Amino acid sequence: MREVINISLPSPMAKTVKTAVKAGFYSSTSEFFRDLLRDWQRGRLLNELNKSQLEIAAGKGKVLRSLKELR
Repeated sequence: MREVINISLPSPMAKTVKTAVKAGFYSSTSEFFRDLLRDWQRGRLLNELNKSQLEIAAGKGKVLRSLKELR
């Protein structure tokens, strides 16, 4: 199910989006923002993974013996 979200952009930003769509980088304005959101989500996940790796390297990680311990 899709939901409509309206946003307001300054003219230079709106022009950037329209130019990217017109150049064929995206099929629509919506696709531009979906791609942007996916990149943002990946970045957050990557930051969480990096933080976890640092915690493990510092000896603060917890070793799980089974998936049940994730709860």
